[in-house]
Amino acid sequence: MEILLSLSIALFAGLMLSRLAKLLQLPAVTAYLVAGVLIGPFCLGAFKVDGLGFTSMENLDSLSLISDVALGFIAFSIGNEFRLSQLKSIGKQATIIGIFQAVFTTILVDVALVGLYFIIPDKFPLEAAIVLGAIASATAPAATLMVVRQYKAKGPVTDTLLPVVALDDAVGLVLFSVSFGVAKALIAGQVSMISIIVEPIIEVVLSLGLGALMGYLFTFFERFFHSRSKRLSMSVAFVFLTVGLSMLKFNIGGIHIAFSSLLSCMMLGTIFCNICDFSEELMDRLDRWTAPIFILFFVLSGAELELSVLADIVIVLIGVVYIVFRSLGKYFGASLSARISKAPANVIKYLGITLLPQAGVALGMAIKAEEALGASGLLVANITLFSVLIYELIGPFLTKIALVKAGEVDPEGKVSARKLDSNLEQKPLAESAVTDQTVCSAEKKAVDTENKT
Repeated sequence: MEILLSLSIALFAGLMLSRLAKLLQLPAVTAYLVAGVLIGPFCLGAFKVDGLGFTSMENLDSLSLISDVALGFIAFSIGNEFRLSQLKSIGKQATIIGIFQAVFTTILVDVALVGLYFIIPDKFPLEAAIVLGAIASATAPAATLMVVRQYKAKGPVTDTLLPVVALDDAVGLVLFSVSFGVAKALIAGQVSMISIIVEPIIEVVLSLGLGALMGYLFTFFERFFHSRSKRLSMSVAFVFLTVGLSMLKFNIGGIHIAFSSLLSCMMLGTIFCNICDFSEELMDRLDRWTAPIFILFFVLSGAELELSVLADIVIVLIGVVYIVFRSLGKYFGASLSARISKAPANVIKYLGITLLPQAGVALGMAIKAEEALGASGLLVANITLFSVLIYELIGPFLTKIALVKAGEVDPEGKVSARKLDSNLEQKPLAESAVTDQTVCSAEKKAVDTENKT
């Protein structure tokens, strides 16, 4: 009962705050995150009333399945942006930008944090600086996708953004695995080429292979159904299946085998959209079905933000340096690579700003570091939490501003659902009146003709 009450309050709080956010011209994602903070363990949950908000981090951990499923659907939706017809025009640019900006950001943050290590070596270990540099490459696909959808953004920046975000996570995964291996070598005093080079490549390849296999199976079984509701159910089943299989972890001959659910679900969406002729219609229906799941995902993400990290001045100091140099890396990395790939002027100018949001992928990397690097890993996790707190609250807003400045958001484009329904109701009446008028006119002409005869 307490779980259902908490989830209903989470949905209600997110929806109501989204109305306030609309008045303040803020993205709905920001409202969902703030709602999560308000009903989380540090605000409403602090009263320890079961069912009234989330009373502890353990309470939130029990709902981690919702976040896993939501990220799977988000990755599946991003994968649907990789249509071959579209990639022919922007594929080369997106690839260059996606790889270059991620590597550039990692190098810039590494340089800044290693410099900080030499200033305060007793409080900031070198392995933490190296790992944080790799985490800086990751971008939050969820927040970016939600802003694009909410404002129905269309144009060169949006077309380039979604493939770059998808590629960004693949590159970030490899960079993190390499940096993580170097950090473990610094602590242990020995270098393992398997963990630095072999395992990250295997993870990327296997994840893409799993997604491709699921994509072909999905398209094959989809053909047995013609009902829209059954096709929708099949879509949900395959996203669930892909997320579940990507959670498998095992060892073969001393090599750790793991999958990335984001990469697997992205590839699932990519294969599906390119070989299924009704994928666009199905994705439109799936987007409506997943709306409550996405709201819960962001509210839960907001509730998981640990405000206690703000009490440690060292974490705040390192976090500020991390945020500043990561932001510079994303902006100038995207701008330089867009210029090199001869992208449109708006892409050069605004794309980097849309890459600032950071959340789930970065937190996943930080948790892995915390589990394996001891005190250094705990520091990495806390600094990442601080940066995510800042980025998730301001990142979606900056993404919206960049898309508006690029001219890809039509302020008059959104129509109230109530007004739309009202128009639809009036339209048949108007059409009926026109039809009646036409019939009467035809009858009158027939009578006149008969009289003349």
